[in-house]
Formats: sequence, structure tokens, C-alpha cells
Amino acid sequence: MREMSVMYGFAASMAPVLFKAACPDCRSRFELSASALRLAIGASRRTTFYSFTCPECGSSVRKPAGERIVELLTGGGVRTLRLHTTV
Repeated sequence: MREMSVMYGFAASMAPVLFKAACPDCRSRFELSASALRLAIGASRRTTFYSFTCPECGSSVRKPAGERIVELLTGGGVRTLRLHTTV
């Protein structure tokens, strides 16, 4: 019985992650897979954001990403781009 619960836990961790999102243009609400999102991490809050294309209207959406959002997106497998500053 213990082996079954281990296998069940393993299978559950392999399920795809979906993120709830909304489009500010058409106001649609939907779920997106990690592959539909992009995360850019910059040197400040102003330059850290995530983006996606609305599946309903096709608009490009860019939203700010605080520390918690960054943690959730990176933990869910969203591709991340680290922005470098030149000094």
C-alpha cells in the first residue's frame, strides 16, 4: 500500500502547471501553460515582468512581476530571461 501512495505522489507531481491570467484589452480570463508565458527579470521592479499573448484577441500582454509572481512562475517552469545592465 505504501508503494501505491509513493507512485501516486510521483504521478501528481508530473501534471502540467496551468496559470490563471486575464487580458486587460478584451477582459477575457483563461489558463495558460508555462510554455505560453515568458518572464523577464531585470535589475528593478520596473524591469521585471511577465508576458503572454492573449488566446482570445491576440494582444501582447505585459504585466509587472513582484517577488512572489517570479517565484511561482519559475517554480512552474516558465522560461526566464535575465536582463543585464551595463555600467
